Amino acid sequence: MKLTFFGAAGEVTGSCHLVEASGKRILLDCGLIQSGHDEDKRNAARFDFDLNTIDAVILSHAHIDHVGRLPLLRKRGYRGPVYTQRATRDLSKIMLEDSARLAAADIEYENRRRARRGLKALEPLYDEDDVEHVLHQLKAVDYDQTVELFPGLRFRLRDAGHIIGAAIVELWADEDDGTRKLVFSGDIGPKGTPILRDPTTIEDADLVMMESTYGDRLHRARSDTLIELGKIFREVGERGGNILIPAFAVGRTQEILYWCAQHFDDWGLDRFRIALDSPMATKVVKVYDAHQDLFDDEAKRVWRGRVHPFRLPNLQLVANLQESIALNNVSSGLIVIAGSGMCNGGRIRHHLKHQLWRATTHVIFPGYQAAGTLGRQLVDGAKFVKIFGEQIKVNATLHTIGGLSAHADQAGLAEWYGVIKDHPPVWLVHGEDKARMVFADKLRQDFGANVSLAHPGESVVF
Repeated sequence: MKLTFFGAAGEVTGSCHLVEASGKRILLDCGLIQSGHDEDKRNAARFDFDLNTIDAVILSHAHIDHVGRLPLLRKRGYRGPVYTQRATRDLSKIMLEDSARLAAADIEYENRRRARRGLKALEPLYDEDDVEHVLHQLKAVDYDQTVELFPGLRFRLRDAGHIIGAAIVELWADEDDGTRKLVFSGDIGPKGTPILRDPTTIEDADLVMMESTYGDRLHRARSDTLIELGKIFREVGERGGNILIPAFAVGRTQEILYWCAQHFDDWGLDRFRIALDSPMATKVVKVYDAHQDLFDDEAKRVWRGRVHPFRLPNLQLVANLQESIALNNVSSGLIVIAGSGMCNGGRIRHHLKHQLWRATTHVIFPGYQAAGTLGRQLVDGAKFVKIFGEQIKVNATLHTIGGLSAHADQAGLAEWYGVIKDHPPVWLVHGEDKARMVFADKLRQDFGANVSLAHPGESVVF
């Protein structure tokens, strides 16, 4: 069995890895690169493998940095099956359709600029037709179901506890000298995440390819984070002002609404108008409702409670662009939850442009902000940021809330790995180098593990 790393090797976006075993070539994830000034160029570049030789694709989950280049794979010739968990299949439709629409809008804006300069028009990375075609290639799989891909090659998806439908991939290959097992962690969620079940324990592996997003830090206790959130909501409710929350449409948005339902009264949320300004997140809500069988027991009880997370009495599901623009005229008493989670796209950028300069504005960052994104500039303390070509003074109060992460922290990742029998070799992916190096040392010290940091184009045979 041979494993080659093509994406999310030294960064946290663009997940893509190739497995060669039993005479077949299997792609694990095909994600979009979402950070750095050259992300458009990198996304449009040729794939670093011959896609005509790919026999199957397995997706870990529906976040765009894991599925976002899938339509491009189809556009350039891939016609084979794409296996993923049932909820991920449904979410992928929403994520990819949105990605195609954003790409079309961005390229239309850019082409107007190019036309004025006499330059040739560009094409979007892919369009909605490409998305529609690749969606027909998706094959739904249940958790814990062993699927034979080809003779001598089979896989199983296990619950990763990251977002609904997120999976750990177990892949077995029968070779001449015996059976080899690769475990791809995908993105591992922390224990106790609301709505979701805890990550599945994996018993054994010959090699583990593991995420390391927060390999160098510990999250705050969720209880402490909820206390801080409540304090922010109560103080802004009393003093006046607006709250902006950049949140991923899948996972983070649903958790925030969950906690708003749980603490509706004691956080004083009835004083606010809560606007979910994300067409994609609104669609995702329906997917969550359709897959309640994947919820943990507590979430199932909450869904039957007095204040339903997706039907808060003062929740506005923003239906169109006009309603979104109208929110900019509200000077106080407004909570806006909008994508994208790292502020590198979506409607949150418009709200930041109109609100960042106000001293009464509060911005809550509930998730990871990758290097090169607008969100990262803000949490790193930028005094001015450029949004849609305009320099905006940052007068707002910024709050970084670490305890709501959908990724396990160092302790959670180490615990997940530590129960695997005999502590097999590990290749760390999906993490910036500082986080990977610290986490590698942690695994070596605690378990005597053989740990390596994956780099783009690097291969390992085991």
